[in-house]
Amino acid sequence: MKRQFNKDFYQVQSQQWKKSIVLLLILIIFYFFAIGFVTAIFLLSFGLIFSRFGFFSENFIIKLFITISILSVAISLFHLYDARKFGAQFIRRRLGAKSPDSKDRYHKRFINTLEEMRIAGGLPKVQSYIIPTYAVNSMALIEADKSPSVIVTEGLLADFTRDELQAVIAHELAHILRGDAFFITLACSLANFFERLRQAIEPEMASSGGIPLKQEATGGGFLLYLALTLSSIIMHLISAFISREREILADAAAVELSRNPKALAQAIYKAHVKNSFVGEFNLTYSPLFIVPPYSRGKDDSFFNNIFNSHPPLIRRIFLLTDMIPTTPAAIINEVIEIQKTREKSRVVLHSPEEKLQKKLSFVEPPHALPSPQEGKIWLIRTPKGKWEGLHTLEELVYLRTFSPLIWIKNIQEQIEAPARDFPQVRNALVCIGKKKHLNPAKQNLCPRCTIPLKESYYEGVAIKFCPKCLGKLIDSAVMSRIITRKEVNFSDYLEQKAKSFQKKYMANPFLIRKITGEKSKNILCPNCGAKMLPRPYTYYYVIPVNKCLSCQKIWFDTDEMEILQFLIEEKLKSPSTPSIDSLDD
Repeated sequence: MKRQFNKDFYQVQSQQWKKSIVLLLILIIFYFFAIGFVTAIFLLSFGLIFSRFGFFSENFIIKLFITISILSVAISLFHLYDARKFGAQFIRRRLGAKSPDSKDRYHKRFINTLEEMRIAGGLPKVQSYIIPTYAVNSMALIEADKSPSVIVTEGLLADFTRDELQAVIAHELAHILRGDAFFITLACSLANFFERLRQAIEPEMASSGGIPLKQEATGGGFLLYLALTLSSIIMHLISAFISREREILADAAAVELSRNPKALAQAIYKAHVKNSFVGEFNLTYSPLFIVPPYSRGKDDSFFNNIFNSHPPLIRRIFLLTDMIPTTPAAIINEVIEIQKTREKSRVVLHSPEEKLQKKLSFVEPPHALPSPQEGKIWLIRTPKGKWEGLHTLEELVYLRTFSPLIWIKNIQEQIEAPARDFPQVRNALVCIGKKKHLNPAKQNLCPRCTIPLKESYYEGVAIKFCPKCLGKLIDSAVMSRIITRKEVNFSDYLEQKAKSFQKKYMANPFLIRKITGEKSKNILCPNCGAKMLPRPYTYYYVIPVNKCLSCQKIWFDTDEMEILQFLIEEKLKSPSTPSIDSLDD
């Protein structure tokens, strides 16, 4: 097979930069007609009224033409500069892409696979990013400093085999090697500029009913909104036209790198039938992804082809299967079998309550529980002048009414003074500012059992757990990884407990009710000592969990994380996949 990319990476990028002059010319023409149209409306509206100014004289029209041309060139240059300088960075930030965690097993596999394929393609250093979402998708960008980057989602890392991950990375590197990534990044950044302006002037919608909060709207505002909307659509069409056939060429080049057309066909099919929706502005960003967001269920109609940035799924799979050779039906059957095998291989988790019911006793860890009254030597004065307490120092500084100016009392020393006058309080406030535990002796202790937490891994993520109650302390930033991955399954008891909680919770969703069936008492974060508060896991999954708003840790009591994971997985289950027969036609 003849090598499709034999030029140096930097030579390819230089050529693509020269080709971007075409985009600049398009922008100049676009802005010339846009400004000219607005100017014509103005002249027609006011020119007849103020005819003495000579709006329609030959000399005025020549000057107007020159002025519009200069403005068009200036705005186009600024637009192109903004897209090139800030486009990739804005896209990454908007999609929430972050650098991978080298300690995470899934992330480490992504880093290693990207490095392998980078060496195979002869590329310089390629940056890696991960979007923390359940979606299955990937993309390639060229940064402002001309360095390439490959971005994948957590859902892709959780669902793909190593061969499929390798094939997807090869596809994205092929876009970079061919120079597509540079051009597509620039085109999408240009389109994104209009999308940002359009959303900036959108009327705020009421929380219910979708009714604008401001009913009054001027005609000029409507015209501006309409112009920006049309501009966004036009720029999207340009980016879609640029990338559509390049996906086919990138698939072929990816096979040349990975030598595995079957894995790429499986990866594209998986991304298509699963949830491929990623972040916001997907109409604008669609050409960047290996599979367009919300591609599932779209037919091959004329209208969809106009707005679709990628070739049809059927065509891509048929071209890849012809290289093996095999059939699309065989590819889909193999994907289904892999999914069934993975489902069977999931480890079944059991609740500690099940073990108790089976008379399996826990080994009580050798750790003395502190006295409930230990350290409770502080009183706080209420606005009515009454003393309230007793509190420990940790409880005192996290009271809602506490401030450095409020009067407190140390009953051990019999001293009354403003809180800031006590050195213990000042040290505690310094520790809070540095996110350190106020009492190092209580750090890393289970907030329920007050025994030391142990370190472990759960679906490739580092966690801390209590060996007695099996509560878990997890960084909120990595929770999306756990929810996305499917290494574990749940016992019938846990499933029934989750469904029972869901039914009970939906009866009164406004009540802050923990999965244990009661309101959570005040507990302190084992990491930094701050007061943890019962808050919804997210505003989409409103199951209450204990959150530390200081160090962003989450404490899950017994079975809470497993039940939360089960309920979310049930909600995220994909709809039925397209029939095999429909792909064989």
